[in-house]
Amino acid sequence: MTMASWNLGAYQKTPGLHVTCRKKERDRDHSYPYKVIEITPPPKNLGIRCFPHNLQCGESVTIEGQAYTISAVTHRYQLRKGKYEPSEKRLDVLSTGRYILNLHLENLLEQS
Repeated sequence: MTMASWNLGAYQKTPGLHVTCRKKERDRDHSYPYKVIEITPPPKNLGIRCFPHNLQCGESVTIEGQAYTISAVTHRYQLRKGKYEPSEKRLDVLSTGRYILNLHLENLLEQS
């Protein structure tokens, strides 16, 4: 799980939400918070989870005992004071069974 706290910087006029990973979730690779969305209709928010920074599409992750496959990794940036700063890291996931079914259906479509 992750911990959230409000970050009120001396130079910031608007407060920002700062999310950090708990020590037990950190390992040698350093974990970073990602917003996780299951994209099967209707989209379902699975919360903010900590994962290593080098996740890629097609990798398998387990959230609350359920296996998911990553279909997209999105890093969003926002322009602040003349430079781009990271604003959100997001994982779009599908249940592993649904991901395999989609791959099979795409292959059938290409063959026809």
